[in-house]
Amino acid sequence: MVLRSPSAVEDTTARFASDVARTLRLPGQKELLSRYLYDDVGSALFEAICLLPEYGLTRADDRLLRRHAPDIVDRLPAPLAVAELGSGSGRKTRWILQAACRRQSVTYMPIEISIAALERCEAELGQMESVHLVGFEQSYLDGLRSAAARRRQDECLLVLFLGSSIGNFDRPAGDSFLRAVRRALRAGDALLLGTDLLKPVPVLMRAYDDDAGVTAAFNKNLLARLNRELSADFDLSAWSHEARYNDDHRRVEMHLRSAADQAVVISEAGLTVEFARHETIWTESSHKYDPGELSGMADRTGFRLEAQWIDREWPFAQNLLIAT
Repeated sequence: MVLRSPSAVEDTTARFASDVARTLRLPGQKELLSRYLYDDVGSALFEAICLLPEYGLTRADDRLLRRHAPDIVDRLPAPLAVAELGSGSGRKTRWILQAACRRQSVTYMPIEISIAALERCEAELGQMESVHLVGFEQSYLDGLRSAAARRRQDECLLVLFLGSSIGNFDRPAGDSFLRAVRRALRAGDALLLGTDLLKPVPVLMRAYDDDAGVTAAFNKNLLARLNRELSADFDLSAWSHEARYNDDHRRVEMHLRSAADQAVVISEAGLTVEFARHETIWTESSHKYDPGELSGMADRTGFRLEAQWIDREWPFAQNLLIAT
C-alpha cells in the first residue's frame, strides 16, 4: 500500500519551480538541488548506476547488510517497525526485514518522492511473509513524521538511511538533517546510517564518471526534467557531465558544463537564465568520511554510536545510531 497526498503533484511542481528559480539565481556558482535528480527516469538510471563495475558503493552496502543484519536487529528491542528514507527499489532492505521477521511480523514504511520507486519497492518486498508494507510518497522528513506517527506505541522504530545519502549534504547541513531526524524519534529508536569512506581519488572519479556514460545520462536527465515539467528549453547537446573532487571538503561534485554562451527560458519558473561558455551548474555532492568522525557526528545530533561495520573491499561503513 502506498499513501499519496491528493495535492502531491501540484505541491511538488510548485516547489520544484520555486527551488529552481532560487538556486539558478544564486550569485557565483549556479546550483540545482540534488533531490530533483530522482524523478522516475532519474531513479531508474540510478538503479543502473548501482550495477556498474566502477560504482562499488552499493555492493559494499549490500555486503554489510547481508552479513550483519541479524546483529543489527538483535541490538534493538522487539517489537520493531522499520522506516526507510529514500528506499529506491528496497532490494538491500530485504536482509534487515528477514532478520527482523525471525522475531515478529514487521511493518516496513519506505519513503520516496518517486512513485515509480515505491512501486518497484512494493514489487520487490511487498510479498515477503510477515512484512506489512506501507509506502509514503513524501520527502524524507515529512515521510518520517508520517511513519513515526503510524507505528504502534510499543514499537521501537528503526530508520534506514542507506547508500551514503547523508553524503549529499555538506557537513553542517548533514548535522542539521540528523537533528531533524532525531526530533521525529523517541529515545531508544535507532538510525542505521550508511557512509561512504575516503578512498583514492582515481577510484572515486571512475565511480562518478563511468565509461558507459550512465552517470552522465543521470546528471543530464535533470535538464530534461526541467524541459518536461517546467517548460524549459535546455538543449541537452550543449551540456556535458563533469565530476570533480574537492579535497578541502572531501567530496565528489557533479556539475553540468555549458558548451557555449547561451540563454535558457524556464517558463514555469518565470525565469530566463544566461550561461557563459564553460560555466557550470552544480547538481550534487557526495561527501566522504573517515570512520572515526561518526561518533562525534552522532554525539552532536542527539544519538550515540552503538556499533559500526566496515567493508574492506570498497571502504564503506554501516553505523548504528541510538537516539539518546
